[in-house]
Amino acid sequence: MRKIRWGVLGVAKIAVTKVIPAMQRCEWAQIVAIASRDLQKARATGLAKSYGSYEELIDDPEIDAVYIPLPNHLHVPWSLRAARAGKHVLCEKPIGLSAAEARQLLGFPVKIGEAFMARTHPQWVRVAELVRSGRIGELRVVNGFFSYDNRDPQNVRNVAEWGGGALMDIGCYPVTLARMLFGEEPRRAVGSIERDPQFKTDRLTSAILEFSTGRCVFTCSTQLTPYQKMQMFGTRGMIEVEIPFNAPPDRPTRIFVDGIAEELPVCDQYTLQGDLFSRAILEDGAVPVPIEDAVKNMEVIEAIFAAAAC
Repeated sequence: MRKIRWGVLGVAKIAVTKVIPAMQRCEWAQIVAIASRDLQKARATGLAKSYGSYEELIDDPEIDAVYIPLPNHLHVPWSLRAARAGKHVLCEKPIGLSAAEARQLLGFPVKIGEAFMARTHPQWVRVAELVRSGRIGELRVVNGFFSYDNRDPQNVRNVAEWGGGALMDIGCYPVTLARMLFGEEPRRAVGSIERDPQFKTDRLTSAILEFSTGRCVFTCSTQLTPYQKMQMFGTRGMIEVEIPFNAPPDRPTRIFVDGIAEELPVCDQYTLQGDLFSRAILEDGAVPVPIEDAVKNMEVIEAIFAAAAC
């Protein structure tokens, strides 16, 4: 059975500790190469091929697809470089610094997608199924919260010009999930932002997204106690996801439907994401979160920033 041969651009923590180990357990994918501007760091991963530049990996004819976990401002430039070389691209969220930048990735004859691993996890597949079946009546409100505490000035999430800040890093999750559940784009966005006086990034952001049949209300922060939740309220019931975004790979997850727990089997959402994307390449199907969807998510993020600036 053929597997898609993947290369990784950069030695970001998420790649080394989560995505690479998970994708090495894929049925349809195998990570065979990694590149870093520090060749020793690339070699330390133990992968079959190590490169001291991103260009070398992209130009390797034995690499079918590239996973990009680089800082946000490098997402579109290196996705473009890979796509032009004929490589399929799975790029970390957010897809870029703006919707206009992300639109540059439209129209390529390769698969390009955004790495929203949560959307392919069985717990969210189940939530979407329950919502669409009418189990909680008409969906009216999606309520979310996502926070962590990171005050390191050297961390890329705290560099404004690199696309740092709460909304781009974690607020994008309730945005994409609300869009998925409502099945449409919001008509209007309202935003409130508090910026860090040193970093100039948004450290506390709240937003309301108005859809034709309901709304999404969420808060995200890079300087609060770590916490996450998502709740869906309908006209006849509600659903809560216990660990909505960082679902553990080593134990079952749970959703609560009107307070009654429903357990989902153990799985690694990064393995699922890798297999689904790789099968889409092999079978010429749709990737989990295609570039068209990624552009629309960026448009909503931009609308929140614009509303908060008014």
